[in-house]
Amino acid sequence: MNTATIMLNNAIALQISPRLAKNIRRNFKERIIELILMLAALSAVFTTFAIVAILLYESFGFFKTVSLVEFFTSTQWTPLFEDAHYGIMPLIAGTLTTSFVALALAIPVGTITAIYLSEFASHKVREITKPILELLVGVPTIAFGYFALLFVTPLLQKIYPDLPGFNMLSAGLVMGVMIVPYIASVAEDAMRAVPMSMREGSYAMGATRFQTALRVVTPAATSGIVAAYILAISRAVGETMVVAVAAGQQPKLTFDPTEGAATITAYIVQVAMGDLPHASIGYQSIFAAGLVLFAMTLCFNILGHLVRKKYREQY
Repeated sequence: MNTATIMLNNAIALQISPRLAKNIRRNFKERIIELILMLAALSAVFTTFAIVAILLYESFGFFKTVSLVEFFTSTQWTPLFEDAHYGIMPLIAGTLTTSFVALALAIPVGTITAIYLSEFASHKVREITKPILELLVGVPTIAFGYFALLFVTPLLQKIYPDLPGFNMLSAGLVMGVMIVPYIASVAEDAMRAVPMSMREGSYAMGATRFQTALRVVTPAATSGIVAAYILAISRAVGETMVVAVAAGQQPKLTFDPTEGAATITAYIVQVAMGDLPHASIGYQSIFAAGLVLFAMTLCFNILGHLVRKKYREQY
């Protein structure tokens, strides 16, 4: 290789080296950003696994004393009494009853609200109504609890004079009002994401706006609507302060919403505010109850995922 060729190669190397250095620095920064984002994502996964691990560890000590048969078949839950019984069914019944009452109100009201905001409301009405509706999410749940106890319950007692002061009906109704913004907001976003061409095609076939909303837009947005329902179910099952204040804290195996009963979350609050020893059976019982609540929520989420997957493939 002659001297001219060597000088030419050196000149080319000197010209591209700053560009290569810039690319190397940029790639290094991108790798750092990707690592930070991955760690942020893994932190949520790690937190979930840590919660499950703690629940399992503490529940294992509980189930060394209490059999699974008694836990799931006994109809009495009195772990803090001298004559202790460890049947979780009264707490499950209270949780399911209050959640059913809440969803019976929230699902139709939230869905109708979403359809109105998406298909019938003007832009100005939508921009005013939706933020106001979502303000309910920011209200502390303890305020909803006392609203149920001091306003809704006396109102219901005018209709049902025999209704006790602590009952699952008023707690469930207020929970339903509290959950409406979750369903309305998520479902409305799903409906707004439906392509306008589907609406125009329906109008071209002679359908009215109401028919289009019910028979075209709603089925096309079913996946997002179901996601809103699952979010609402998880919110209802995991609600704490409303049921702790308004539904009572007496475990009772009943599905009658006009009676008072305790839920899983209300019991956890009741025990967590006490002075139980760390390794006592009463202290460990809140982790067993929390594990059941976690399993219930997980089952609802899995069911919702399967339903969303079915409708996503269908549409």
